[in-house]
Amino acid sequence: MSAATDTRRRPRTADRLGLPVLRGHGLFITGNLIDSVGNGMLLPLGLLYFTDVRGLPLAQVGVAMTVGQAIALPVTFLAGRLMDRVGPKRVVVWANILSAAGFTLFLFAGEPWHVVGVHVLVQAGINMYFTAQRTLITHVTAPEERRSWFAFTGSLRNIGLAAGSAGAAGALTVFGKGSLWWMIAVDAATYLLAAACFAALSTTPPAPDEAPPTALVTRADHARRYLLLVAVNIPYVLAQAALAVLVALYTTRALGLPASAASVLFVINTVIVSGCSTVVTVHVAPKAPRRAVAAGYLVMAVGMTAFALPALPALPGSPSLAFTAWAALVVAIALFSVAEILLGPALSELSVSLTPEAAGGFTQGLYQFSWAIGMVAAPALFTLLLEAGPLLPWGVEAAACLIAVFAAPALKAPNRHRRRKPR
Repeated sequence: MSAATDTRRRPRTADRLGLPVLRGHGLFITGNLIDSVGNGMLLPLGLLYFTDVRGLPLAQVGVAMTVGQAIALPVTFLAGRLMDRVGPKRVVVWANILSAAGFTLFLFAGEPWHVVGVHVLVQAGINMYFTAQRTLITHVTAPEERRSWFAFTGSLRNIGLAAGSAGAAGALTVFGKGSLWWMIAVDAATYLLAAACFAALSTTPPAPDEAPPTALVTRADHARRYLLLVAVNIPYVLAQAALAVLVALYTTRALGLPASAASVLFVINTVIVSGCSTVVTVHVAPKAPRRAVAAGYLVMAVGMTAFALPALPALPGSPSLAFTAWAALVVAIALFSVAEILLGPALSELSVSLTPEAAGGFTQGLYQFSWAIGMVAAPALFTLLLEAGPLLPWGVEAAACLIAVFAAPALKAPNRHRRRKPR
């Protein structure tokens, strides 16, 4: 047996882990990781900084943050138009610079309208980044590895978010709230460092997809299918928001668990997604992205049902309510994490490949708008549903996931719409 044949039969560790070819992508990997660290620091810093360091009332800060994020919503479309003119790399670079500027201005903000302004800048940078980031992946990676790269960057994002959150929590524990000022400054610096990494990238736009001469695909059909993808993405957006918004309120107020419960569930999710994304995506998930989407939403619907179980009326003679709640929540977050692994890379792949114009500025702006509007609307939606009853938010989300399961088969790539040859 030749050495070449033996090499083919014994896959490298990277192949077994489902990793794409990483050689030559150090700057891209570093930029993604650093950007995620900055986002991870944002979550615990923003609200605390303005209330505990600047002395602003909590209610005013909350409203100001929401208003600023809402004003930044149209940036997804502006970023899309800009991407068509200058390419995704420059948009990603400018997005990080804009976020850095927003965090720098945190240090000088002392009024509620200042809070609105800085959050417009920070959220605009975030919206710009994610509008262009998926297309940038198509410019720096091989087409056959696209979904594995989406899975890998998803893992990087989870690792970066966890590292940023842990760093911020550690600094607050050791140095107290007085450390918030310099942590904001560090956060701004991380975005500038990420911008430098992305600016140094070498990119090559992929060859445009050409429909076959006999294709029966019209521009209207392209638009219809892409709008369906945007609609199918919304339950996933809301599920991601539920992890950040709903779980903490549900576990403490509806189930009476300690405040640390949400953190434990977040850690479990981070470990599963970070450690298993590439393996599951490459070796377990269906190869057709629309089938991976259908499978992911089916698992997500079951996970939402598991989240609701502890809120059901207790049966006579049932074991400890706390033990039952914890068991159901751990199963729920495990199912949620598997669904996230199936859905995230597949939806991202479809977002840049579903139609010939999918990776363009307008379509990417539209796709990212579904993320932006979902994240802005989710806090109000989930709190209202939770006030109406602890089972309601999980039931509504499960129903939305099941609808998406039945819609997913229609998400076919253009080359599947071909006229059959006459027999």
